Amino acid sequence: MTEQLDPELQAAAAQACQLVDAISRVFIGKRAVVERAVLALLAGGHVLIEDVPGLGKTLLARALAKSLDADFKRIQFTADLLPSDITGVTVYSPETHEFSFHRGPLFTNVLLADEINRATPRTQSSLLEAMEEQRVTVDGQVHPLAAPFYVIATQNPVELEGTYPLPFAQMDRFMVRLSIGYLEREVEIQMLRDQRVSDPLDLIAPVLDRQAVVRLQDRVRRVTVEDSLLGYVVDLVRATRGSEVLEYGASPRGCLDIQSFSQAQALLAQRNYVLPDDIKQAARLVLPHRLICRKGTRSVTVNTQSIIDRIVDAVPVPL
Repeated sequence: MTEQLDPELQAAAAQACQLVDAISRVFIGKRAVVERAVLALLAGGHVLIEDVPGLGKTLLARALAKSLDADFKRIQFTADLLPSDITGVTVYSPETHEFSFHRGPLFTNVLLADEINRATPRTQSSLLEAMEEQRVTVDGQVHPLAAPFYVIATQNPVELEGTYPLPFAQMDRFMVRLSIGYLEREVEIQMLRDQRVSDPLDLIAPVLDRQAVVRLQDRVRRVTVEDSLLGYVVDLVRATRGSEVLEYGASPRGCLDIQSFSQAQALLAQRNYVLPDDIKQAARLVLPHRLICRKGTRSVTVNTQSIIDRIVDAVPVPL
């Protein structure tokens, strides 16, 4: 029996694919990375891109932002950056004898937090409320942020000089952490050919506006997740909390992000329902950066990824 496709669902999936295609034409050779960044956007999350300098972290963020007809701001994080440089500041006017709030670059739709781990933990933490609640509190006044609000943060490996590890609470706010990796030889040659005479970003035109993104995010939330699969998500996350090699497992926010990312994957595949494979793939992307290994274990990144792989293989899939 042939499944009857929902025209609305097909249109939404086509828009998502159009966005992936537009970015992939510039950010060549890494379509899987582009797709995951777009899925996080549709799922209402934020992305942390971690890799060594020169692999195109900033290019990916700028290409995604330019593909959207939305406000875009970039903050270059440095050691002397203050929280007020990000959120804004309240200023007193001697002429009017009133206080007014001057908005910082945080008030945008797409925010590129470039080299976020070069700022101090205090400054890094200024993003916490915005990323979780889509609002900012300054001097006791609450200032809502416009929708959509999407943070793409880049960071260099913590071993590099002049970096500060992101606080655990900050890491938990990112839906996924992505690594780009080096290009294949032929792709790298193509990159040289494409950028010999022009900037690849000049080729990008917006394919979606902010209202379209908000509608896609709403459509993602309406993708069906059966109760048995909700239990499967919880079982995967609870398994991280019982691991003997982990100091801290994933938080309930991890459950929410697995569900949302799975729904976005289903929509991109033109399905109105989530499959166990969606949840498995989401867990492998959503959970590793949220875990803290016990002292004495080796590389955190490698270990947490392998731990999640083992948990995904071990937790039974509901029938």
